[in-house]
Amino acid sequence: MSALEEAASESFCYVTTQGRVTGKPHTIEIWFALSGRTLYILSGGRDKSDWVKNGVKQSDVSVRLADVHYGARMRVVEPNTKEDALARRMLLEKYAPGYGGDLSDWGKTALPVAIELVE
Repeated sequence: MSALEEAASESFCYVTTQGRVTGKPHTIEIWFALSGRTLYILSGGRDKSDWVKNGVKQSDVSVRLADVHYGARMRVVEPNTKEDALARRMLLEKYAPGYGGDLSDWGKTALPVAIELVE
């Protein structure tokens, strides 16, 4: 099993975007699901989240999974597509069983974002 496959079971990944105003790096800790070399994450703040705004302006980001750093490109997933449904389903399947509350609204309303690992 590759390091990437092993990292799929991690609880969080760390995504670093470049600040769209300051140019400084900003890192978030966030839930994720992995499909091949694509990470899917959901933004509860949708396109109002700073990290989403940063990634839309500068799609080159970096990701840390476990102790491995990857160069990556971020994009917003097109709504009402198979990929949109896949991202939502994967995140809910991974996190709903261990979460104490109801994630169904989050799974329906959050903005899916794809991060393609390039390195």
